[in-house]
Amino acid sequence: MAEYSAIDRLSVAAAVGDLREIEQTLQSNVNVNEKNKYGRTPLQVMKLGCPCIAETLLRACADPNVRDPILGLTITHDAARDGYLDTLQVLAQNGADVNLLDNEGNLPLHLAAREGHLDVVQYLVTHCKTEPFQMNANGYTPRDLAFTYKRHRTVEWLESIADPQSGLAL
Repeated sequence: MAEYSAIDRLSVAAAVGDLREIEQTLQSNVNVNEKNKYGRTPLQVMKLGCPCIAETLLRACADPNVRDPILGLTITHDAARDGYLDTLQVLAQNGADVNLLDNEGNLPLHLAAREGHLDVVQYLVTHCKTEPFQMNANGYTPRDLAFTYKRHRTVEWLESIADPQSGLAL
């Protein structure tokens, strides 16, 4: 079996959450933004529930706004969709743009609302520069997605922040 390249070793370590291997591989001056054999960076494949992994890769100058080549997702979309608030906070504090749209016009907020991750939705609403009730390419707001997928607590909270005087669309 052929030996892994440095970027593939780094990607595997990031995917399984092996901080020690990541730190060792980074010492070889590997370009943390290089793509692995699957066309993704180590940050894109990292184990999402490990904010220390994100922090280590970001300190090594990983770009948190690299897009997935298929759906145009960023790592913030992935963290929001899967409900990893701690990882999302580390990403946002280190240059990740939580206002980027994927290929379907979804903000990370849309994905978090669809999955019912209320804590993530609340965080993103306070950190989005875009309208929290904006529609995606299919015409759905985050509230619409939460409603469709029966995420009742998320729907209630989003409705509670809508100011009827402002004309914000739910």
